Amino acid sequence: MKKFFESLNNVWKIEELKNRILVTLGLLLVYRFGAHVTLPGIDATQLHSLAGQTEKGIGSILDMFTGGAFSKASVFALGIMPYISASIVVQLMGIAIPYLQKLQKDGESGRKKLNQITRWLTIAITLVQGPGYIYNLYRTLPSSAFLLGFDSFSFLFSSVLILTTGTIFAMWLGEKITDKGIGNGISLLIMVGILARLPQALYQEFTSKVTNNNGGPMMLVIEIIVWLLVIIACVLLVMAVRKIPVQYARRTTTGDFEQDMMGGNRQWIPLKLNSAGVMPIIFAQAIMFIPAAVAGLSKSETSQSIAGTFSNMFGFWYCVVFASLIVIFTFFYTAITVPTNKMADDLKRSGGFIPGVKPGIETADFLDHIMSLITFPGSLFLALIAVFPAIAVGADVQQSWAMFYGGTSLIIMVGVAIDTIQQINSYLLNKHYDGLMKSGKNRKAVA
Repeated sequence: MKKFFESLNNVWKIEELKNRILVTLGLLLVYRFGAHVTLPGIDATQLHSLAGQTEKGIGSILDMFTGGAFSKASVFALGIMPYISASIVVQLMGIAIPYLQKLQKDGESGRKKLNQITRWLTIAITLVQGPGYIYNLYRTLPSSAFLLGFDSFSFLFSSVLILTTGTIFAMWLGEKITDKGIGNGISLLIMVGILARLPQALYQEFTSKVTNNNGGPMMLVIEIIVWLLVIIACVLLVMAVRKIPVQYARRTTTGDFEQDMMGGNRQWIPLKLNSAGVMPIIFAQAIMFIPAAVAGLSKSETSQSIAGTFSNMFGFWYCVVFASLIVIFTFFYTAITVPTNKMADDLKRSGGFIPGVKPGIETADFLDHIMSLITFPGSLFLALIAVFPAIAVGADVQQSWAMFYGGTSLIIMVGVAIDTIQQINSYLLNKHYDGLMKSGKNRKAVA
């Protein structure tokens, strides 16, 4: 622990790193301040019914990702989610549209064009989601909550415009954090929104277990220990890799290649256990909203039963279908994001080979086979973490606190935290300090 605090002290000795951290904290503070600014024309004292709507279903997920802005009818009510949706659409369209495929291969210039397309698509998505959010306010809040009138066109127009501007501003904050701060800005905005609800959720659980004597302090301690164990499991899932040994031929002074194991340069190809990250959970979550929405259009008993089943995210059949979709989407997303053929071609061009495997097609088949073997247990582990909040609710844990036991929120928090720590480590190591999470004596800093 002493070495950890020494590493934290070393962070402030590096001027550039210190400035980046301060910029990041400042921009995150601006984002959190905006999450508490209510849309003009709405009485903030009458938002209780909207807050009650976010205790379960899609509302709870959206409210978590926006840090409570959704339930506060904030200018950041849609948060950064339209940008995330646009990024997913552009990434998936890149598989089928040759123009986008070309941009993905054009380096920095192609990346800038893809970012511009993503921004315009974000605006389009926000203009669609904005009226839907306002309609939800009309349906949920009492008419007296609308200071400009219950069905005023000026309120609708101005609110959609402000929501769109809020999303664009949040997107700008994320990009500025990435450029001028530390870590991935968009991911940090999501993580901060999730963490903003943690104190309230923990307080509610404390009140339930201790104040109301529903299990006592010991049960709360056990829940926190289990939560920490789940976090450790998520870290292992994110960090786990299968190392494929690679041997590179060594060029001699005569120009010939030596391919003996002792003479070549030996390296590794790290294949991640969970290459798809959190995307399978996001895809599966989006699909799970469709049956409830479609069944809700009918008044028949069967339709209402289906709507009730797929609206209860802690129900048994919901979790079974949800976990199955996660396994399917994990294989699908891994297949389109891990180009084993390209990896084999790049390896062959660089003079590398996997010992015992011929370069070219056989190498691609070998890598694809290994990916299939490690993706299956990875997808099962990911599905288990995704449905673990339902298991926690079944063990008499409050729903708001149970949401931190797994699912998209926990995977995002763990992934963003690891990525940010790795970036800080790179600054420390470049200045000849030990990494943030590494013990040992500090080396002399470079001026």
